[in-house]
Amino acid sequence: MSLQKSSGALLLIILLSLGCGCSKVRSNVTSGSRPDGAVIYAAVGDSTGAGLGARQGGYVERLFARIKQARPASRLNNRSLAGANTAQVLQSQVAQIVADQPTLVTVGIGLNDLLQGVTEDEFAKNYEEIVSRLLGTHAFIIITTLPDLSAAPAFAKREAGDLTARLIRYNQRIETIAARYGVELVDVYNLSREALHTRPELFGADGLHPSDAGYEYWAETLWPAVNKAIN
Repeated sequence: MSLQKSSGALLLIILLSLGCGCSKVRSNVTSGSRPDGAVIYAAVGDSTGAGLGARQGGYVERLFARIKQARPASRLNNRSLAGANTAQVLQSQVAQIVADQPTLVTVGIGLNDLLQGVTEDEFAKNYEEIVSRLLGTHAFIIITTLPDLSAAPAFAKREAGDLTARLIRYNQRIETIAARYGVELVDVYNLSREALHTRPELFGADGLHPSDAGYEYWAETLWPAVNKAIN
């Protein structure tokens, strides 16, 4: 083989090696529905995912009602659990969701980590592991930033400065993970911040969890991404 041909073959091998898919970055281009049109929706979450404080369902149930209207054969597996943090999601919810074989997954977790004083590094480590393991389902994954807790009436008499600063750092970690793994991100923090500070009716009787109006607003905020996923 001539030197020119040998060099060309070597270059081709290098190019193929660079394109072997060794990067951990993954583009979330999967469909949110099955070939028959049905959506298998699984939700990762805490009390807000479970709908605590609502009389007519939380944001997960409200999203599913819209999905069901568009895709009647769809089904929901809401694995959200009141009080859950990212470590507990890893211990229980992730395995259940992998077994569900979903086509669509929403991840809304982290508020309990924040309130429990979990460090940003530990939170990010757990959150990244959650997303990494969920990628194995080949579902369309939507993750959300955390809402602005400083707007909650329950924190009206508390110093919110440190809480807000930590929440912003948590959200920065979530944004980084979304970019790294190519999953859909809905910036709930910025999309709902003004409303949470000006519409007290969005909070329930405990001054912390959303009211029915609050969960409806949350579902409306997430719906464009969910609609994109299933269509």
